[in-house]
Amino acid sequence: MENNSLINSTVQFVRDTLQNAEGGHDWWHIHRVWTNAKLIAQTENADILVVELAALLHDIADSKFHNGDEEIGPATAGKYLRSMNVDEAIVEHVQQIIRHMSFKASFDKQAFHSSELAIVQDADRLDAIGAIGIARAFTYGGFKGRELYNPEIKPNLNMSKEEYKNSSAPTINHFYEKLLLLKDKMNTQTGKKLAQQRHDFMLTYLQQFYMECGS
Repeated sequence: MENNSLINSTVQFVRDTLQNAEGGHDWWHIHRVWTNAKLIAQTENADILVVELAALLHDIADSKFHNGDEEIGPATAGKYLRSMNVDEAIVEHVQQIIRHMSFKASFDKQAFHSSELAIVQDADRLDAIGAIGIARAFTYGGFKGRELYNPEIKPNLNMSKEEYKNSSAPTINHFYEKLLLLKDKMNTQTGKKLAQQRHDFMLTYLQQFYMECGS
């Protein structure tokens, strides 16, 4: 299949699959990550088809919504790509990116590296910070029924992967346990530049938040 047709088909597959998804992990999240990935790829040496497919499929079956199953995402993406007769090397590369790109994957020793992973990971992390990241954090916190803020519950800055996956802490703690850490985890120069502005915005937001809370 010609690349543009494959991308268009993948867009439709993702939109259909995620039509009822939680607001922070819906099609528009995918669209933003896809857009950012293409932007970052302009200044990197990478296979753009792999980048686009991985960006489009990275949350096709997020483990958070599938009982913590970390293989359902790569498996779902692989099944779709093979149904489209995509070259097996591309399928496996996309699966590896999906398997290793999440924040929780960073708790493990990184066993896979590629330029394409670096790009898609940066694009996804950009959507977790800044104004969009704030909106997504509170959307997911509401979806999970979490407290907005509780000054009696302090952020856990030394949690394990299992503690992170099972955390039910107030949403504001998530800023310290993940969001404010992402700037220093960016891989590409473009990603780092874009992340700095979004990081600074979150710091300004937190100052205003605490002022309004009287903290």
